[in-house]
Amino acid sequence: MFTRLKEDILCVFERDPAARNIFEVLTAYPGLHALVFHRLSHRLWRVGLKWLARMTSHVSRWLTGIEIHPGARIGRRFFIDHGMGVVIGETAEIGDDCTLYHGVTLGGTSWDKGKRHPTLQNDVVVGAGAKVLGPITIEQGARIGSNAVVVKPVEAGATVVGVPGRVVSKKSPATGEQELNRQKIAEKMGFDAYGSTRDMPDPVAHAIHLMLDHIHAMDENMETMRKALEKSGTEVRRVDLPGLDGCELGPKEEK
Repeated sequence: MFTRLKEDILCVFERDPAARNIFEVLTAYPGLHALVFHRLSHRLWRVGLKWLARMTSHVSRWLTGIEIHPGARIGRRFFIDHGMGVVIGETAEIGDDCTLYHGVTLGGTSWDKGKRHPTLQNDVVVGAGAKVLGPITIEQGARIGSNAVVVKPVEAGATVVGVPGRVVSKKSPATGEQELNRQKIAEKMGFDAYGSTRDMPDPVAHAIHLMLDHIHAMDENMETMRKALEKSGTEVRRVDLPGLDGCELGPKEEK
């Protein structure tokens, strides 16, 4: 029990830069409180104390603003940020290392008694206000954008936005060398493309990656031309790139 609680506290520090100390997390994070209540209500549910489980869940909802049905199955290191208005249905299943933001609904689309709520595999992030509905599977590493409405399965590593939800990007097919080249070009130009586009739920991240690949190819071609000109005896002036904010990154000219 205490091992799981320690994991839950540590994952808050990993995913919320506003968290300052353990005491603050234990006393002022409703997402953590809702999870502790759910663990208790889920145990009661499994041993057949259904009414007591529901009442425990009801008290948790009253205190935290987060409604988790005691029948829902939740993995390790689960984090609900802010939390107000989160609803998780009875047959929902959530894997390890998942994150939900406020206003998220993991709901059903029918009144059937069987499986009617979503399954989230490991490392899934669901943005604020998103609705994931029906007995669908959101595969590992997927990202659901804020206010999206998702009623179809989502494959691993995909990013989904909009109403109805549509896939706007999939896991980058870039090789390790290609990713390294992108990072070098970004640093050379004076900005960090990866810090600002890590989980962007739109095509911007993809467009920036294409731009960096294009610039890298142009740099290689220009370097080949420069070496050819110098080999033929032509003096070539080297000019460094300025930063994107207009500030120079170093000496402007180099003979």
